[in-house]
Amino acid sequence: MDALDVVVIGAGQAGLAVGRELARADLGSVVLDAQDGPGGAWRHGWDSLRLFSPAKWSSLPGVPMPGGEDTYPARDEVIAYLAAYEERYGLDVRRPVRVEAVERDGEALRVTTDRGAWRAGAVVSATGTWDAPIVPDLPGRENFRGVQLHSSRYRSPGAFAGKRVVVVGGGNSGAQILAEVSMVAHASWATLTPPAFLPDDVDGRALFDVATRRYRAEQAGEAFRAPSLGNVVMVPGVREARERGVLRARAMFTRMTPSGVVWPDGQEEAVDAVIWCTGFRPALSHLRPLGVLDTDGRVRVDGTRSVLEPRLWLVGYGQWTGFASATLIGVGRGARATAQEIRAALGAGSEG
Repeated sequence: MDALDVVVIGAGQAGLAVGRELARADLGSVVLDAQDGPGGAWRHGWDSLRLFSPAKWSSLPGVPMPGGEDTYPARDEVIAYLAAYEERYGLDVRRPVRVEAVERDGEALRVTTDRGAWRAGAVVSATGTWDAPIVPDLPGRENFRGVQLHSSRYRSPGAFAGKRVVVVGGGNSGAQILAEVSMVAHASWATLTPPAFLPDDVDGRALFDVATRRYRAEQAGEAFRAPSLGNVVMVPGVREARERGVLRARAMFTRMTPSGVVWPDGQEEAVDAVIWCTGFRPALSHLRPLGVLDTDGRVRVDGTRSVLEPRLWLVGYGQWTGFASATLIGVGRGARATAQEIRAALGAGSEG
């Protein structure tokens, strides 16, 4: 069994940022990744997916993403950037390796995988959320005979040509997928609350700026009133959909039938497919043997360190693991703090 200072689980943007910081802290580490190649969850984004912040605002620590202030990188460009990032820092990424369990093993933690086991003084979980999509458990959903597809599995609109489709979810993924599906299909948009749109000349930089000011205010113990901006970024495809008049959301349907959906007013509509753009939960089933998962599927943390298992850190899952930690530009702060904490925790001792 290999023994190391640190095992990092996941080689997406969070895992790579942590791997770089661990190397800078002179800690021996390996990054275990379940994917077949670099890119993390970006490998599974739909074909037309683009970042809604410019490249300059979408970089990991140490290496600017090519494109500067005016380019909004496409999915494949992000994947290429992440591949170059792990090569630039010579990170020891092993793939495909699927982690099955993390367990206590004396003074260390044992990481069991489908390719063997590792023993480490510390473990960083950076698996993100892609492997844990959320689909609402609506009445009748199990009897629907049409196609049900979560956004995590959506690739392109071609399969829906000529079909009757309902896109569910009022965030960016829902708006972007609706925009392109509606070009080839009869598409409806169902949301729990009316979607809110950013002004045309505002992109993800404004959202990050507001989040930064909120974070700083919280750190200073000050009140912060966030401006009302909306949350759907008006990327070109969504603007074009607005011009076609398709950005009209309906209140979420109340149940499903074998052949369609029933809207709040009682109207039943026959549909061929439902695309669920309804988010994700943290992909943390590998931590179940440690007994650290709360009822909401999260782990209680102090910063990024588990409260119940002090040899475990979590990076990149959202605000509960650090400010903007689920974004390319925001994960660096948590990665640095995590590496420093692990170095201090391990002290002069090492499992390697």
